[in-house]
Amino acid sequence: MQRLDGWVFSAALLAGTSALGAEPAPLRYSAPIEVRAAAPFVQLALPAAAYARVEQPDLGDLRIVDARGERVPFALLEPRASLRASEQVREAALYPLPARPLPSGVWPSPVEVVVEGDRISVNRRAGAPAAKTAAARESGGWLIDLGAARPGESPVQHLRLRWSGPAEFSAAYQLEVSDDLRQWRGAGAGQIMALQSQAGASGPSSGALAQPVVGLPDAPGRFVRLVWADAGGAPAITGASGVARARHLVADEAASETSVAPSAEPAGRHASDADSRRAVHFDLGAVLPVVDVDLRFASGTHVAPVRVQGRSRVDEPWRDLGAGVFYRLQRGTTVGEAPALAIAATLRFVRLIGDERAAPLPVEGLRLVVQARLASLVFASQGQAPWRLLAGSRDAPSGALPLATLVPNLADERARFGAATLGVFGIVEAAVREAESAERAAKWRPWLLWSVLLAGVLGLGALVWRLARAGAVAPDPPP
Repeated sequence: MQRLDGWVFSAALLAGTSALGAEPAPLRYSAPIEVRAAAPFVQLALPAAAYARVEQPDLGDLRIVDARGERVPFALLEPRASLRASEQVREAALYPLPARPLPSGVWPSPVEVVVEGDRISVNRRAGAPAAKTAAARESGGWLIDLGAARPGESPVQHLRLRWSGPAEFSAAYQLEVSDDLRQWRGAGAGQIMALQSQAGASGPSSGALAQPVVGLPDAPGRFVRLVWADAGGAPAITGASGVARARHLVADEAASETSVAPSAEPAGRHASDADSRRAVHFDLGAVLPVVDVDLRFASGTHVAPVRVQGRSRVDEPWRDLGAGVFYRLQRGTTVGEAPALAIAATLRFVRLIGDERAAPLPVEGLRLVVQARLASLVFASQGQAPWRLLAGSRDAPSGALPLATLVPNLADERARFGAATLGVFGIVEAAVREAESAERAAKWRPWLLWSVLLAGVLGLGALVWRLARAGAVAPDPPP
């Protein structure tokens, strides 16, 4: 009975051990690291070949080891970017106001608004003076149309006025803003001015001292009404531009370029659909963080309006990334090409779907040029050189330290980073054999588990049967 109990316990223990699973798969690939500039911390830019060897999208299966195979601490370093400001300038429409307001103090509108569905058009009212006439010089101010708001643009923050004279002036104004020409709200007051230069020129672009900027509130609306405090001393306004300042992140490090030829449509659950017959497919060879794509033709003149789609795996549906026109215009020895199409997507497979009204894309000599913002890593120069980069495990735990842990004072230390490049990847034969052995064991593991469980059930059944049989035997009579 004790032997049977021990056997059942051993079977249950073996079943529990099998259920825990195997060790993480070993790292299959190795590439030498060549240090070009030595330093306590060395930066290594990851090429597209490294992305092709990793099996985890967050690069968690990367490792750095020294010549003895000891782990070397490292951290991932995202591409550096800085916050920069840019200006978006668009021309505003000018309409002169009358010389003075109505007795009620209301300014008659020199324009009328016509609404046709979703379209709004603004036209000069009949009888109102045009901007570049003698009557406009006698106006008491200006109605300025900033135009309809555009998707993705920042609101206009100030106006930049242009004038033709006089050479010197200082003109104060009152400002009002409106969305619909009916409800007006005050927007403060200001002053523009010009001082004649020594050469005698004047104006905001003549090199003279000038202040042509009219500040606007945070939400100015579409219409601005500028009323002169003294129209007699005001300049002859010839134009106005609305200026919006936007702040955005700009990468300080150049993107990596990858050029690929067309490839066969990858097989998968979502491989073929109605667009496949007009599509040209490209395999980037790895899942890359793409920032723009460009299409290069071998020769001749080509115009190709296309839709761009992408996906990371063959079993994913295609998703739209954008649309544009790629072209190559041959004029003698001069070639004109379309700019790249900006996208922001992490993907491996790209397909271009040509417009039905255009000729099919010529596959011969066609190249897709992809700019990808690849990461770098920084490692400590410890251990015994040379160092190697390992990759290629689907379930290895993340090997990178937090950047702040590896480099405590990053702002000061980054300028002193050393530099390294990565050599050609090779296969680690021992890791491949170990991985193949683990795969074979994984195939047999469910059968072993079920066998052990079945044996345990049979053993427990035998135990119950023996207990029941022992209870059925009659006890001996007392002496």
